[in-house]
Amino acid sequence: MNEQAEKESPPDVYFEDVEVGARLAVPGRAVTETDLLDFARLSGDHHPIHIDEAYARDTPYKHRIAHGPFGIALAIGAFSKLQQFQKAAIAMTDVREWTFRAPVFVGDVLSLEMTILSKRRTRVAAGVVDRHLRLRKQDGTIAQEGLSGLLLACRTVESQVPDLEPENEVLNDMLGLDQ
Repeated sequence: MNEQAEKESPPDVYFEDVEVGARLAVPGRAVTETDLLDFARLSGDHHPIHIDEAYARDTPYKHRIAHGPFGIALAIGAFSKLQQFQKAAIAMTDVREWTFRAPVFVGDVLSLEMTILSKRRTRVAAGVVDRHLRLRKQDGTIAQEGLSGLLLACRTVESQVPDLEPENEVLNDMLGLDQ
């Protein structure tokens, strides 16, 4: 890596570095017609509200709308643009309490806002960070939001972790992490 690139790259963030209450943002991305069609193909959901403009004109929305899970996928993809987490991110642990607040149309620009809600060391070499993820449209309207856990590697290994979560033992085994 050249010196210029090193100066521009944010420092790597590990579990210990995460601060509860921290807020991060990822710039917006425009939703395209290709996005809707690709997501319909990928998900198998070909409901005409997503792919047929003539059909959509006769609905309360008046235009095609993006699939609900498209927003979740977009939020997770936007998070991956935060390069400082790339080395330590191990796995997304869950998505919960996700709400769909406003329809997403072709042409909408969605940006991600992320707030760190809590963190807990759950294994000797990693911990879970709970995040509030919010997708906001170009006019400030909240399109979707919800909670998601992220398993992050630690810089240091603890010999004992008193609150090891039993439901994560399968994930530990899959990832080859010692408990």
